[in-house]
Amino acid sequence: MTNYSVEIPSDSAVFGQTTGGFARFGYSPAVRAHDHLFIAGQIGSRPDGTVPDTIEEQTERALRRIEEILRLEKLDLTSLVEVTSYHVDIHQHLPGFLDVKKRFVEAPYPAWSMIGISGLARPEFLIEIKATATYPR
Repeated sequence: MTNYSVEIPSDSAVFGQTTGGFARFGYSPAVRAHDHLFIAGQIGSRPDGTVPDTIEEQTERALRRIEEILRLEKLDLTSLVEVTSYHVDIHQHLPGFLDVKKRFVEAPYPAWSMIGISGLARPEFLIEIKATATYPR
């Protein structure tokens, strides 16, 4: 199998008008390579491009974007094998992040690295989450 990029439909209710960012910044939302799906870092913006103020809403929106990419590939969150989340002010925001994460991710858990950082592409972004999933054999 050759590699291919996952395309987000322009009418996606989850991504909305933010799909233009992939072409503008020159990257794919996700790439399938053999039995793996590599999902680019997803941020917590709303479909209209605005960014919520809270870590809880940003986390939920980022996870919903990952969930939508998985759905397009006929997968779900149980297909995740590795996740990395990047947190601005990790000590302040970790409790809110973990509360939301618990609602989305259940055992058996993927490997997950949480990294505190000083900033993301825009100052209002508090979190970015990238992930790898596997396809069933």
